[in-house]
Amino acid sequence: MDYIIGQNRSAPPAGSGAGPHGGASVAPGQKAGGDIIMDGTEANFMQIVLEASRNVPVLVDFWADWCGPCKQLTPVIERVVTAAKGRIRLVKVDIEANRNLAAQLTRLGLPLQSIPMVAAFWKGQILDLFQGALPESQVKQFVETVLKAAGGGTLPSADLLVEAGVAMEAGEPARAAELYSAVLEDEAENPAAWGGLIRAMLALDDEEAAAAALADVPVAITAHPEVEGARAELELKREGRKVAGEADELRKRIAANPDDFDARMDLANALNVAGHREEAASELLAIIKADREWKEGAAKQLLFKFFEAWGHTDPATVSSRRRLSSMLFS
Repeated sequence: MDYIIGQNRSAPPAGSGAGPHGGASVAPGQKAGGDIIMDGTEANFMQIVLEASRNVPVLVDFWADWCGPCKQLTPVIERVVTAAKGRIRLVKVDIEANRNLAAQLTRLGLPLQSIPMVAAFWKGQILDLFQGALPESQVKQFVETVLKAAGGGTLPSADLLVEAGVAMEAGEPARAAELYSAVLEDEAENPAAWGGLIRAMLALDDEEAAAAALADVPVAITAHPEVEGARAELELKREGRKVAGEADELRKRIAANPDDFDARMDLANALNVAGHREEAASELLAIIKADREWKEGAAKQLLFKFFEAWGHTDPATVSSRRRLSSMLFS
């Protein structure tokens, strides 16, 4: 089974185009991306920001053509707002083209001396704001906070991620993969969706698709814990598959010689790939207890890789980490 989303993620997101600020090149006030993303002017600010914010939160992105960080930030905001599917709107205001408006807003307390600056309006008032070119994860967090304050719930992607997690726990990885892919169609740099998609492919025993998805993760998020954990799970599954059918023989070797640490390492990998996490950790903890420096700490390194793959809140991780701590510090 191939993973579901398309291979090409270099296409510009909805609302982007040839304009100088990363958005479509439109006349002032003309709608860009429907009525969700618009250009604001002194003439329409009252209508499309203050009045519109009585029904739906409105983000106002204050920018200028000479502002490099502005050009980095706006496409990010556009992606997040587009993914919200109408729960929040974006108005982009060029402060150079609208100097009178900028001066009025500055007198009202908006710190427009430093851009980029994004202000969230709700019920005609400023609800929150931030300055600087934040990464996409922080922009999404800002929007989530605004939506919750305005009673608009969460971003659709958050709901889909929860639903995908439920599907994984229910043993429905194919359904989970579809949901993770749906998130990635709107948010190509969502690390939780990438990690979930790779894990879903592994649950379907499709290592090739999992590896293809891992290779397709955007460079900006390759070091994210969600992605690193999925990578570790893929690597462990490959290692465990090599010895998956040898568990009984490995147990016989260990019974004959408890200090056969190579056999314990192989058995730990076999148990992990079979889903017996506590037992897998126990084999490694036995090595660490006997000789923590064996092969330059190989058992502890593998145990930490297990923790990374399982997730730091997994019950097996929590209990095994507690056992390791008591062993090392007793």
